[in-house]
Amino acid sequence: MGLFSLFTREIAIDLGTANTVILHDNKVVVDEPSIIAINSRTKSVAAVGKKALMMEGKTGEGGEIYTVRPLRNGVIADFQPTELMLREFIKMTNTKHSFITPAMKMIICIPSGITEVEERAVRESAEQAGAKEVRLIYEPMAAAIGSGIDVLGANGNMIIDIGGGTSEVAVIALGNIASKKSVQVAGDKLNSDIKDFMRREHNLDIGIPTAEQIKINVGAAITQLDNPPSDYEVYGRDLVHGIPRSVMINYQEIATALNNSINSIEDAVMQALNVTPPELSADIFKTGIYLAGGGSLLRGLDKRINKITQLPVHVVDDPLRAVARGTAIALKNIDKFESLTKY
Repeated sequence: MGLFSLFTREIAIDLGTANTVILHDNKVVVDEPSIIAINSRTKSVAAVGKKALMMEGKTGEGGEIYTVRPLRNGVIADFQPTELMLREFIKMTNTKHSFITPAMKMIICIPSGITEVEERAVRESAEQAGAKEVRLIYEPMAAAIGSGIDVLGANGNMIIDIGGGTSEVAVIALGNIASKKSVQVAGDKLNSDIKDFMRREHNLDIGIPTAEQIKINVGAAITQLDNPPSDYEVYGRDLVHGIPRSVMINYQEIATALNNSINSIEDAVMQALNVTPPELSADIFKTGIYLAGGGSLLRGLDKRINKITQLPVHVVDDPLRAVARGTAIALKNIDKFESLTKY
């Protein structure tokens, strides 16, 4: 360990709408849902991450504890809860030195369609949480780096990062994003679609955590799968009688429920392809499309995108952490990737 590293703690943060992942020394030290529980009486933090998630939907109106998801559509919606949540997550990194408090150097990924105001909110939240130096990197660029794509090379590559709040489509070459499209349709919207479907088709009221479990267990993008998942039992409140009830659902129902949102993602992909320079289009024809982010795990999504684009579609290794992994690689090799980040 060099002398400089004693006085500097470098961490990479994927501050996502659904989950926050923090890496230190190339190791995942925090992987928690982006949610915070606050005591309304004392204004103190009651819980963050998984513990706060267990409280969501169970606090009741007027209760002393309430939960907040401070990021929406990939950006900060509530500044103070974000700062508090980030502070607590940083405490979880367990990288404090016994005799000094090192300065923190952070690199945080941001959506490619972010505004200057939203960008400033991310930077200020990190600084308030203790960062002395903050760099930002666009999510699709981080996802590409984390997927092993040569982002500095001349060959063009298309990557689709489907996160919690946004789906980012980008064509990358020579360290630049040549064409891009960002839509606010991703994991959270899919959960909302499932929740609405259960109310409409089954008269069953469910919470977002239950919708997330439905998506994980029987979520699909197409109605004909080679290896379909087993039917899934869903518990909720009957909207007619007001009593608890369960219902069995299958993947075909969920594929129907998610169809419109997936259409929006497909439209974003086609729009990005339509404005891609022809030489880069030729590269993509050979290399295909790379899928990253939690949404890429939706059953049959790769086949559906392949059908509309007629291009090979590859789901990257460990897609859930591709953005976080790429952010950490960019931080560790900042001399190489400095031009891809911004202060």
